[in-house]
Amino acid sequence: MGFVAVLVAALGAFVFALIWYRINMVAWMEAAGVEKGDDGTPKTAPGISAHIISAVGLILVAGMMRHMFAQAGIDDVTKGFLSGLGVGAFIASPWIIINYAYAMRPGKLCFIDGVFAIGGCTIIGVILTLF
Repeated sequence: MGFVAVLVAALGAFVFALIWYRINMVAWMEAAGVEKGDDGTPKTAPGISAHIISAVGLILVAGMMRHMFAQAGIDDVTKGFLSGLGVGAFIASPWIIINYAYAMRPGKLCFIDGVFAIGGCTIIGVILTLF
């Protein structure tokens, strides 16, 4: 599980994000308070910087998960799946929910972003254990 595995795992989570947020774009925009343009997409696009920040963040998550997996001896796909699911469901997603609770954000936004955290971490866990 080296640096290439981290990059591939981060890429897997990034692709999942593209699909997940495309499917949930309208609901997410409504819950996040993003203004829609005439074509139904965000009136003001976040630009390439948001994608770069997202990619760097996913590399950091995948890198830390790789480190944790190495320390814990998580070395097969079943363990990677369950450990990634656990990181997403019991660390990343609750953190999002806590932040959103204090910001008084809608539950729908917590759900959409929380499921991304769970799915993304699960995908990272699986990919890391394939290398």
